[in-house]
Amino acid sequence: MSAQVANLRPGGAELFRLRAANFSLLVLRLLDPRIEAIVPAIADQFRRAPGFLRNAPIAIGLDDLDPDASVDFPVLIQELRAAAIQPIGTTGGSPGLRSAALSAGLPPLRSVGEAQEAPVFTAAPAAPAPEPEPPAPARRTMVVDGSVRAGQRIWAQGADLVINGTVNHGAEVIADGNVHVWGTLKGRAVAGGAEDTEARVFALNFDPELVSIAGYYAVRDGLGAAPIGKPVQARLVGESMRFDKLG
Repeated sequence: MSAQVANLRPGGAELFRLRAANFSLLVLRLLDPRIEAIVPAIADQFRRAPGFLRNAPIAIGLDDLDPDASVDFPVLIQELRAAAIQPIGTTGGSPGLRSAALSAGLPPLRSVGEAQEAPVFTAAPAAPAPEPEPPAPARRTMVVDGSVRAGQRIWAQGADLVINGTVNHGAEVIADGNVHVWGTLKGRAVAGGAEDTEARVFALNFDPELVSIAGYYAVRDGLGAAPIGKPVQARLVGESMRFDKLG
């Protein structure tokens, strides 16, 4: 669902438009509030990551920190940007942490569908609310016949994604559910885009640049003993990525 607001000149010409949209973001979950400890480790991880992750927008996850923890957000922002990491907001955390982050220029980000408080006004009794429209049936599977070229991004919102072909280097396929590649996976595959930790990535020929499930990811150099070039399913076991040969 999206909403759009347009600003008009007196003559009717539009000056700009504001439109709600959904984006896929990495969440950097802080497990330690000490900037001097976490920044070097984060910077080292991103230096070994694929180039497309550099200067990508990320959210700072605060749920794992003690509610009374103290984080020097201005220094954190400065150090992350120096490491080619671009923080744009925060998720979760205590009111105190969110307030401190907001003061440093990191607003709280809400997930799609998350309830938001609305302002309350005193007014005359309202007319009865209209009956809500029944929700549209969810699309369960998106099927793409053919290969995905470098530079292309395909997102199956609220659905599984089936690619009948190759996902080439530099291409990205994203699904809120599972990703199935009935060919060679050479590019990036992101499953569980709606934070579904049960989602999986399947490929007949597994040789990816990156695999991500529910925000956890592994890059090509970090696949370890994964059976490259074989039929594989990738899944989460706790907070670790596991790669099993199919068949």
